[in-house]
Amino acid sequence: MTRHGKNATASAVYTYHERKKDTAQSGYGSDQARLGKDSMKDFDACSLTLQPCKEPVITTDGVLYEKQSILEYILEQKKLIARQMKAYENQKHEDRKDMEELAEAASREKTAKFLEKEHCIVSKPINPFSGGKATTSKGINNISGEAKKSLPSFWIPQLTPAATKTKVKKPSSKVYCPISHKPIKMKDLIPVKFTPIADRDKKTSVISKKDRWMCAVTHDTLGNSVPSVVLRSTGDVVTAECVEKLIKTDGMRHPFTNQVLDEKRDIIPLQRGGTGFAGTNKALDVKKYRPAMQA
Repeated sequence: MTRHGKNATASAVYTYHERKKDTAQSGYGSDQARLGKDSMKDFDACSLTLQPCKEPVITTDGVLYEKQSILEYILEQKKLIARQMKAYENQKHEDRKDMEELAEAASREKTAKFLEKEHCIVSKPINPFSGGKATTSKGINNISGEAKKSLPSFWIPQLTPAATKTKVKKPSSKVYCPISHKPIKMKDLIPVKFTPIADRDKKTSVISKKDRWMCAVTHDTLGNSVPSVVLRSTGDVVTAECVEKLIKTDGMRHPFTNQVLDEKRDIIPLQRGGTGFAGTNKALDVKKYRPAMQA
């Protein structure tokens, strides 16, 4: 254990900094840290590219994507499903062919057994008055008993060991969202319209600004710590507080088009990343395990 301090080695206080330093030097135990803001995805970033969206779209589950990225993903998944389906059909054809070969082999074996019994004919006629027994012709064979049922040579194809083929399962024809793992279709993607924040800085691009977007109704600044929703009919992004205090009190009417909204279908909560200071829908703690000393 390291010293508590340069001039106070007998102190009864064991600080967090000293304990963390001792843990790092000891080489065993566990480290637990809090993820910072830089480790979290921004609320307006694509869930695939993790970059701010230029043409954002949202799924019915509230997952935000860049339109080009999610369309490329869906097309690539459809190509993959087509390849897997082709492999599955080829496997079915091979299995059907193997079953036909096994059936043909069983038929040949049945015929061979029948011919073998037919060849065992009586060599001499039976005299009913002498009480003698008929003699049958026997082949030359030095194998008898249970050993006769098994093939004696390991190099015979039937006895050659072979690895079993991996069975290909029938793939699903649906494309699933990489985040929510629910079926996703191109027609279900909803365009999102962010409202740029109102400021006098016209030279700096919107992407370069720290605060980029605001609520389309209340003009409150949007961020990871502000719960936001998307209005399905127009794609406008507003705060959840705006929905509770304005839209619901106005009879669930759209603030711009005056259209009646369905709370479950037309109001889509936007999934957002977390920060290192407030708990949201993301895990913020990370733990690293190392070998521990046991008594």
